[in-house]
Amino acid sequence: MTGTLKDKTVLVVGRGGGIARAVTMAAREAGAQVIAAGRSQEKLAEAYADEPGVSTEYVDLTDEASIVALGERVGSIDHIVSTASARARGKLADLNRDSVRLSFDTKVIGPLMLAKHLAPRINEGGSITIFSGVAANKIAVGTLAVAITNGAADVLARSLALELAPIRVNAVSPGVIDTGAWDALGDEGKAKYFQDLTTRNPARRIGAADDIAEAVLYAMTSTFVTGTTLRVDGGEPLI
Repeated sequence: MTGTLKDKTVLVVGRGGGIARAVTMAAREAGAQVIAAGRSQEKLAEAYADEPGVSTEYVDLTDEASIVALGERVGSIDHIVSTASARARGKLADLNRDSVRLSFDTKVIGPLMLAKHLAPRINEGGSITIFSGVAANKIAVGTLAVAITNGAADVLARSLALELAPIRVNAVSPGVIDTGAWDALGDEGKAKYFQDLTTRNPARRIGAADDIAEAVLYAMTSTFVTGTTLRVDGGEPLI
């Protein structure tokens, strides 16, 4: 059985581009009123200035008081999606304690606090979707902190699904998605990495933000799905 997003209120935490934007627009196209929230409300307002049905709010997932204040401003809602992340990449010897802490604070503790303070505001039939990532299932040198953060997010989704029932809670675990997250490799480095992965992964392509948005919509509207991690990774852990 599936539900509908028509006339529902969906809170999407994240940036104004990439996966967060794809989720926001997909939810809006499905009939929802969307609240896009993040640390730079000004940038979000610019990103969605010409998009009816999308409003913007400020929230900092590393600041519990900010989360409480957001809840007071938005009132009742139907679905929460947290796409926010702060990656701490590198080998063990190069990892910085502060960056690892920020990774957990943004992707695990932040969504935990969102659930604590906003779950009481979720209407009947609502849900929470948080983000994990392929690194939790494909262990590789150089992604230690990313892997343990994503693994913790997977456990968080299952734990919240049990404690907050009947509010449904799921995680979405993207593989390599063509967003600005890979721009640091440079044009040549990014193209080479994408080409290599395309020739090896079972899907034979790189993921798109819309692939992830579709999974998030599934998590929000599939009323018998809770406590699971939806892996949208092109089969990358198999290689």
